[in-house]
Amino acid sequence: MTSNVISHWLVDENASRVARSQPIATVYRSARSRRTLSCMPRLLILAALTLTTIASVTSAQHAPLPAPPAALGVPAPARATAAPYAPQPILQGGIVVPLYAPGSPFLNANRVREAEIYNMSADVPGRINSIVNIHNPSIEFHPVGRGLNTGTTVILVGGGGHNSLNVGGEGADLVPFFYEYGVNTVILRYRLRRDGYDPQTDAVYDAQQAIRMVRAYATAWHLDPDRIGIIGFSAGAELAAPAAIAFDDFDRKNASASDPLAGVSSRPDFVGIIYPGPTPFSVRNAKGPSTIAERNPTPPLIPRTTPPSFVAGAGSGDRIHALWATDYFRAMLEAGVPNVEMHAYGSGRHPGDSLSNGARMLGGITDRNGTPFGTWHIRLVEWMRDLGFLQPPGVTTKAARDLAAFVNQAH
Repeated sequence: MTSNVISHWLVDENASRVARSQPIATVYRSARSRRTLSCMPRLLILAALTLTTIASVTSAQHAPLPAPPAALGVPAPARATAAPYAPQPILQGGIVVPLYAPGSPFLNANRVREAEIYNMSADVPGRINSIVNIHNPSIEFHPVGRGLNTGTTVILVGGGGHNSLNVGGEGADLVPFFYEYGVNTVILRYRLRRDGYDPQTDAVYDAQQAIRMVRAYATAWHLDPDRIGIIGFSAGAELAAPAAIAFDDFDRKNASASDPLAGVSSRPDFVGIIYPGPTPFSVRNAKGPSTIAERNPTPPLIPRTTPPSFVAGAGSGDRIHALWATDYFRAMLEAGVPNVEMHAYGSGRHPGDSLSNGARMLGGITDRNGTPFGTWHIRLVEWMRDLGFLQPPGVTTKAARDLAAFVNQAH
């Protein structure tokens, strides 16, 4: 028996003796005090245990936390060798195929061995924002699981003002988005003006060659060769727009027996023109970036087999790109091309533009802060569904039926 318990026992015994000679009220108060005193040992033990627990927790909190590990699987360019540069996947699992065979006249033999340069995100480990120094252009294929696969494929052509290639927001981010709809994706790496190439020829050829390449691999990759589309963003739309109308000419010029893709069409089955730079239907600056919005007084001819187009962008907040988009849209309407759709949103800016809160407008999927412009990609999916591109593979699309009817009309 501890000294605390003995003292409490003595107090209880004395209180009992006094109680026998006191009135009832006094006895009641004494009894209540006795019960309180009898609880004290248990309270003291509980307090001691609590203090012990707090001390142990406090001690554990003071233990040093190990430093977090470094990010794994961070992509990096391949090393330059004596062979043409080997492009590496931007996203895990990407199947990368150069657009041209070694020694192709499309390539710059003096620079084709140079390594690409990645501009990595400062905030997100492993995220490639953009790429420059592209001399061996390529496609990167990302398939959809067979249970979801519609057979439809989208070639993603990022922007960057022909000074860089935005493969993050206008490429990699869209791969998982389209996956959910059963749409396969291809990220195009095309050559840039900053590296000495002509956007109206070299870069456009890369886009047209990409369409042929994807179609050539359709069987091996479980794709529908009649459901291959191309979506261009900003400067990338300057490639997608001519690809929509110039396929016959490109195919005729690349039909030699030595070309492994001879006979494979570069015609896309649908086209996305997203906040575009100047298309062939607008006046262009042949020496650098265009800064005016005027309709081309001598626009190119639009073939009867031109595919349907989806056009989207901000309106007055991105005025010059909206006017370039309108030039393209109007040309398609005047030619009677079926299933052309355009969305010009009242609120929005061009990617890279400063916003009122000090941030900059982002490109690609921008469904943030509740702005309608941020939902353009949902409108795109609705348009694709309406035209039959989200049906099971092998089913003739509404787009194909409507185009066949248009081609057969008397004109």
